[in-house]
Amino acid sequence: MKTEKSYCKYIVALLIFGSNGIVASHIALSSYEIVFTRTLIGSLFLALIFIFSKQKAYFLKSKVHFLYMVISGVAMGTSWMFLYEAYQQIGVSIASLAYYCGPVIVLILSPILFREKMSWAKMLGFLAVLIGMFCVNMEALSEGRTSWGLFCGIMSAVMYAFMVIFNKKAESITGLENSMWQLIISFLTVAIFIGIKQGFSISFELGSVAPILLLGIVNTGIGCYFYFSSIRNLPVQTVTTCGYLEPLSALVFSAVLLGEALGFIQIIGSVLILGGAAFGELFCQKESLNKSIKDYEHTENLY
Repeated sequence: MKTEKSYCKYIVALLIFGSNGIVASHIALSSYEIVFTRTLIGSLFLALIFIFSKQKAYFLKSKVHFLYMVISGVAMGTSWMFLYEAYQQIGVSIASLAYYCGPVIVLILSPILFREKMSWAKMLGFLAVLIGMFCVNMEALSEGRTSWGLFCGIMSAVMYAFMVIFNKKAESITGLENSMWQLIISFLTVAIFIGIKQGFSISFELGSVAPILLLGIVNTGIGCYFYFSSIRNLPVQTVTTCGYLEPLSALVFSAVLLGEALGFIQIIGSVLILGGAAFGELFCQKESLNKSIKDYEHTENLY
């Protein structure tokens, strides 16, 4: 029951994150300023909920786990800054493709760091997902892009991997508290960068207020709570494989809400992404269920 609830929360979080580009397109701020405002509003939102719900803080229970949380929060803030800069430099398609090399890094390291067995179904599903991402972004790959933008995209992927790995290692900090500290530390990271780069003078148009609040409260606050409270209850390989539903949903939202037509190759890529993620998960769940049944029957035979 707990795992099913985590799956639901994780999928909802991915769909929320998939709409980030739609919301951000209505905000007249620079990439760094958008990340600054979303982490500020999101962290304040979660902090208020944490205080008013009178939950106990356990971050000092393990200094090592809190250190992991700090590293994860810094990595998330840094990853978002690199990602939004990549959006501006090389476009959303190529930046998204580079960013989602992050799950590949996590997947490769998970057998070593988390001792999770790499099944052939996971590998086959993940391969389909990667091929799908290339199909979706094939047109963008054929265009010339700046080396700085590509560097930002790759670094956003590396920081993504650090974020997921160290968040899962902060085992004693869970639920709402985990999400709150993750966002607060991310905000402080971005704030230090913004302060050094340009100071804290940020001006925005009146028309940007509503999308800023939406991006901060829903897409960041609620989205991060669903995301970080669910990933610790799911296998790392599940998080990385199903995580590709986020760019797929972003593609669908762009087509429906912004009228961006999907090409034939992009439709094939979308099917591969969805089908690969579903195959990897459903097949492994079937194997796990069959193993549980066999173990139960074996135990019954002993008696």
